[in-house]
Amino acid sequence: MDGILLLDKNAGMTSHDVVDSVRRRVGRRDVGHAGTLDPLATGLLVVCLGRALRILEFLESHDKEYETTIRLGRRTETDDAEGKILEEREANSSRQELEGAMARFVGTISQKPPRYSAVKIAGRRLYEYAREGREVEIPERTVRIDEFALLDWTPPLLCARLRCSKGTYVRSLARDMGGCVEALRRTASGPFRVEDSVKLDGPYEALPPDVGLLHLPEVRLSAGDAARFEHGATVDIAVPGDLVRVYGGPVFLGVGARVSGGMRPRKVLAPR
Repeated sequence: MDGILLLDKNAGMTSHDVVDSVRRRVGRRDVGHAGTLDPLATGLLVVCLGRALRILEFLESHDKEYETTIRLGRRTETDDAEGKILEEREANSSRQELEGAMARFVGTISQKPPRYSAVKIAGRRLYEYAREGREVEIPERTVRIDEFALLDWTPPLLCARLRCSKGTYVRSLARDMGGCVEALRRTASGPFRVEDSVKLDGPYEALPPDVGLLHLPEVRLSAGDAARFEHGATVDIAVPGDLVRVYGGPVFLGVGARVSGGMRPRKVLAPR
């Protein structure tokens, strides 16, 4: 089985747990996921098998969409409901005040990742430092929030829809709002939606590898140029974008990049 699986992750599992389960189900090791979900989170996890692993980096870069419940007034060690409570206070903001506060996060912002996260500092994960009780300087990163919409406000629980760029931490948003994540569900990643996913123990049907790249322009090569592309050679052809989907006849070959003098292979799928 080669291609892309859309899975609806259960709470309590790590993304790596899901990958291990898929490996056992399909009987192969070449399985990976695009975009980590915390154990507390549920929802869409995009999993690549076989030849589709070659385009994993492009699927990871997709924008994401979430629905989240944030408990305002509670600060925890992990910025979610599973961490030790560090502080608790009353949350009595009005709906109008909340919407105003949320609007300030929309746009391109700087965000500091949670102490318990997989971000690497000096070759080690932040959660490794946190578990040892060591304080390290956490650099901020630039992320983009396209929507942070209030769906419901039943104090102290705020329910919201979030559309954002790759690398955005919902736990950091909750922390900066003065709370922690109570629940989190990924509803979309790029063109993929959780409504089209299956449960981990359900029947699997892999999508073709190129379905996650349909936003890239398409280029179709002659048999000779297709052979050159597959062998890593630059092809003398004008392309309509910086990155393109490349086909040899009906067969998806990989991703090409525009260069002076033509197109060079960026990712070539292994032969069938």
